[in-house]
Amino acid sequence: MSKALIVQYELEATILGEMGDPMVGERKECQKIIRLKSLNANTDIATLARKVVEECRLIHPSKLPEVEQLLFYLLNRKKSEKHPPRDLAPFEGMELDEEANINRIDHYVELLYEDIPEKVRGATLILHLARNPDNLEELLQNETALGALARVLREDWKQSVDLATTIIYVFFCFSSFSQFHGQVTHYKIGALCMNIIEHELKRYDLWQDELQKKAANQNVKKEHEKAFKKYQGLLIKQEQLLQVALHLLLNLAEDTRTELKMRNKNIVHTLVKTLDREDEELLVLVVSFLKKLSIFLENKNDMAETYAVEKLARLLPCKHEDLLNTTLRLTAPHSFIHPFIPLCASLLSVYVSADESQRQLCMCILYHISVDDRFKSMFAYTDCIPQLMKMLFDCGESPMDPELISFCINLAANKRNAQVICEGNGLKMLMKRGLKLKDVLTMKMIRNVSQHDGPTKNLFIDYVGDLAAQTGVQEREEYVIECLGTLANLTIPDLDWELVLKEYNLVPFLKDHLKPGSAEDDLILEVVIMIGTVSMDDSCAAMMAKSGIISALIELLNSQQEDDEFVCQIVYVFYQMVFHQATRDVIIKDTQAPAYLIDLMHDKNAEIRKVCDNTLDIIAEYDEEWGRKIQSEKFRWHNSQWLEMVDNRAMGDDGEPFMYGDDGEPFMHNGDILERPDLFYSAGTAGGRQVGEIPKQNSIHSQSFNTGL
Repeated sequence: MSKALIVQYELEATILGEMGDPMVGERKECQKIIRLKSLNANTDIATLARKVVEECRLIHPSKLPEVEQLLFYLLNRKKSEKHPPRDLAPFEGMELDEEANINRIDHYVELLYEDIPEKVRGATLILHLARNPDNLEELLQNETALGALARVLREDWKQSVDLATTIIYVFFCFSSFSQFHGQVTHYKIGALCMNIIEHELKRYDLWQDELQKKAANQNVKKEHEKAFKKYQGLLIKQEQLLQVALHLLLNLAEDTRTELKMRNKNIVHTLVKTLDREDEELLVLVVSFLKKLSIFLENKNDMAETYAVEKLARLLPCKHEDLLNTTLRLTAPHSFIHPFIPLCASLLSVYVSADESQRQLCMCILYHISVDDRFKSMFAYTDCIPQLMKMLFDCGESPMDPELISFCINLAANKRNAQVICEGNGLKMLMKRGLKLKDVLTMKMIRNVSQHDGPTKNLFIDYVGDLAAQTGVQEREEYVIECLGTLANLTIPDLDWELVLKEYNLVPFLKDHLKPGSAEDDLILEVVIMIGTVSMDDSCAAMMAKSGIISALIELLNSQQEDDEFVCQIVYVFYQMVFHQATRDVIIKDTQAPAYLIDLMHDKNAEIRKVCDNTLDIIAEYDEEWGRKIQSEKFRWHNSQWLEMVDNRAMGDDGEPFMYGDDGEPFMHNGDILERPDLFYSAGTAGGRQVGEIPKQNSIHSQSFNTGL
């Protein structure tokens, strides 16, 4: 690479009048390039600087120290192996035995009218000029040269890959600057590149088919080896052509209107098909192009249809740093649309060996995939979860990456994943870490595991005491919430909750934390859920009734009546308690809980209505008075329009009460219409059962009621 100094100067021209006064003046910004071919490690910097100042009259002698400094910088500047982001590396075939000169451009254009070898030579000379940005303005003004290049590309691109690559490279040099995009579009180079790329991809498929046929025939082994060598040479040239053509299209895609035209020509399908290649530089370009296109949802949908994620999974992990970074950044937004499990396994492999920024990006992608319930179960059928558990245990007592534990928390919300997590000593190790380090996030993961019915829930019996003990010490509320939530999930028939409540003195703790404002709402809610769980046991329900927890629940219901979650869970506690004789009598006779339940019977929340209806049905069976009130309210609700009509008909046209029939007898019989059960039930019965009849104790089935919580 030659070194040079660039001198920027202004040229001012003035026309003087007859009297010597300036009439017309014009200024023009110019530059002069001083090439330093002799600058090397043995050069005397001071001597060379003086020579430059003496020979270039544009540089004032006072600038000599500055020239020396620039020469010293040029001599010691390190060569960068990376090319500018908007430049392409020179490729085979660009070498020339002469130096291109802008003054001979007309001669180079004449070569474009000769045979293919001369056309390639002429286009290569013009390319050498175009690679210097200083020549682009002058080349742009030469419409003959650009028109000839566009014509030759359009007519002869199929005859020579070298010719097509060189000419497209010339226009790529123009496309690197936004102000020249209009001229590139004028010659329809973008549309022509799309056609060339599509044709080359079809040729690639034909080459593959031909090689496979020859490989299958053992009799032509030498012929196959010869064809494979030829194929490798053709493949190198083709990938050079694809790289320069796609880079030009990527530059033109800065304009969203041009990008839309590309999409209409199936650019996404073309790029995804190119992901099958092995050339890493070409893959970096293709993935970068896809990343730019993925900003728009329509393009992301096209990528999903063409299974782009599956092909991206093939690229991970890789040693090429740029390709790895670009692929991860493309995968991040694309993971919302079409997650794919092999991709997840690849991301975990990258996570293990990558640097900090890439590790974080990998785990963020996995986390986004795990948010969607549709894809959580897929992880159970890979080795992702065992790898994750190993990562967790390798952390020891040191803090875990937030992204890693958050991903695990999401996975634990799936039943099959939870079973895989608990395999071996998984649950034991998690409990050991969570309890020893008081780790809130680890306990949150354990809590998600505990919510699933089946064999995993029974594994928690050994840890009930450890979890219950956490409520009796002064711990952080968020930590106690997770421990209490885990206990509340343990609806295990064989678990002796009465013993747990007594041994760890949990009843006073539960009652104290039912008072509004005694703690954060999240903790109070977990206390309510915990009471609902232990109330399934008859002896525990009796302990709750004696302690005054029922009245505390009613007080809490009053203060949290606008919070549907609180209301639903408190009503569910009442539902559990009415199954037991001791608590049922307290609720019916000593509290106004049935009245609250009647008010909530028509709540806008479907789950609350569902729990209320079931609770009131049990109360109606056991208490005749409340049964009539409940029937009356149900009748009022279901027949509200009819009752309103009756009230309106009770007044005559003259405003007098319309209360008598034709025979003069009172129509209402001086009574409340709702006191006549025969209007809404058959005579002498209430819902098929004699009014006031109390069924036998064993007629109540305490099957678990799914509140959907």
